[in-house]
Amino acid sequence: MTRERAPGLRAAILVSALLLLCGPALAHAQRGQAAGFVTGLLHPVSGLDHVVAMIAVGLWGAQLGRPAIWALPVTFPLMMAVGGFLGLLGLPLPGVEVGIALSALLLGLAVALAWRPPLWLAVVLVGCFAIFHGHAHGTELPPGQSGLTYSLGFVMATGSLHAVGITLGLVHRWPAGQVALRGMGALVAAAGLYFLAGALA
Repeated sequence: MTRERAPGLRAAILVSALLLLCGPALAHAQRGQAAGFVTGLLHPVSGLDHVVAMIAVGLWGAQLGRPAIWALPVTFPLMMAVGGFLGLLGLPLPGVEVGIALSALLLGLAVALAWRPPLWLAVVLVGCFAIFHGHAHGTELPPGQSGLTYSLGFVMATGSLHAVGITLGLVHRWPAGQVALRGMGALVAAAGLYFLAGALA
């Protein structure tokens, strides 16, 4: 076996061992907890409106650079957890679908226009939108599943989508990449406009 292949083989063995260890852990979880986590993990990626808005947060953070590149993706899950808690409690939040659609539209426009507001304003804007997304997740908790593990799942999925946006947004380092990034923002904004039309219909 060549020296170059050895690290890949060791990594595959390690991943396989970890997967084998995960099986018994899930099998002995309390009723609803494993299902709650997996359901929460999948919930954000089940709706395109959630996906594009969360990726847009990462795109905008990457475009703005430090400290926004980490401040925005940290703020969103934290405030989304607050919104999710309100949803789990059954507290109403008017205009949730409109708020989600507006988040995609306005975040997409921010990227497309390369808008550079003060950091506090960007954080407040992202935090407000996150509450709508979180509330939608919280109110859609399936019966009989753990609210805590469900919430942990959708927060982790959100972080992953932000990471995708940040990775894509790193193309702004090159002139052609800046144009491509603004084009991605325009696509997100167009999707947000479509979602808004559906929410208001």
